[in-house]
Formats: sequence, structure tokens, C-alpha cells
Amino acid sequence: MIRWWLLLLCVPSILAAQDPRLARLDPETRQIVAALVDSAQRAGLPVEPLVQRALEGVAKGAPGTRITAAVRRLAQDLGSARLALGESASAPELEAGAAALRAGATTDVLRRLHGVRRPPLTMALAVMADLVTGGVPADSAAAAVLALAPTARDADLIEFRRAVERDIALGASPATAATVRVNAGARTASPGRP
Repeated sequence: MIRWWLLLLCVPSILAAQDPRLARLDPETRQIVAALVDSAQRAGLPVEPLVQRALEGVAKGAPGTRITAAVRRLAQDLGSARLALGESASAPELEAGAAALRAGATTDVLRRLHGVRRPPLTMALAVMADLVTGGVPADSAAAAVLALAPTARDADLIEFRRAVERDIALGASPATAATVRVNAGARTASPGRP
């Protein structure tokens, strides 16, 4: 009969065996990251972004505590995105949702987007995150994407982002560029387009 404490000793090595790429981490970090990956997998979250985040930390020479904090934060963001976007959200949608959350969007914005746009939501979420990364305030980026999302195609959203970036490069404030472009987009959008 196997003692219960022997099983506890084996759990970290079993978890670490899930993905051989995690062998690049030091043993303590590997155990924590493997547990986070295992927990995410049981919750139905995509695990590849977690593994990639850990490997990115290794490549940058980050200490184990920083790597585990980054992986934990990403797992939480993926979980928050799942709650906001629903159980049927795809892995790419969850990853884009997590990126939008990290950029400053709220779970309420993700829920609202889910309510006004047919899936996939990946491009709308990515454009929102890109706008914030480009300097557009998070609330302005969210308002712009939410205004365009019901009728804009993915290609329209990409062109919107490019136009905002061009305007910023020409000297417009990020918030003004987003507002002007969303107003122009709302006037030219055809109703009922996916």
C-alpha cells in the first residue's frame, strides 16, 4: 500500500512531466509553474500561453519568483477572461481577452463586447489591447471598439486601428484620434455586417 505522503512527494514531478519544456526551469519554479499549468488545464483554460510565459522568463534570465508571479497573473487573467466571455470562448479569444485585461480593459467591457459581437471576438479584443498599448486611454479604446463591434468586420477593426495609429503619428492625441476615427467609422459602416 502506497503511503499518502509518498504520493504528495511524487505530485510535483508528475506535474512537471506534463510538458518537458518546463525542465528548463529550476526545480522549485518548475513545481510551481507545473501546478499552475495543471490547475489551468483542469479549469479548461489554454495552457500554452502559461508555458510560453515561463519560457520567456527563462530566456530573459528572470528569477523564479518573477516567473511564477507572471505565470500566476496570466492564469488569473485567462480565468477572468473566461468568466467575462463565457464557457464557449475559444483559446484565442481567452488569450486576447487576457491581453485586453492586462492593457486596462475591465471584465465588464469584455462582457459587453461578448453581448454585442458575434464570435470570434479575438480581433476586437486584440484591437482594443493594441489601442491602449499605443497610448489610447483604456476607456476610450473600449468605447471605440464597443461602438464599432456590432457591425464592423475584422478587417474594418484592423483598418480602424491603423488609422488611429496614423493619426497619433501625425500628432493627434491618442484619445482624440480614437474618437474622430470611431465617429467616421460609425458614419460609413453598413448596418448588419458581421
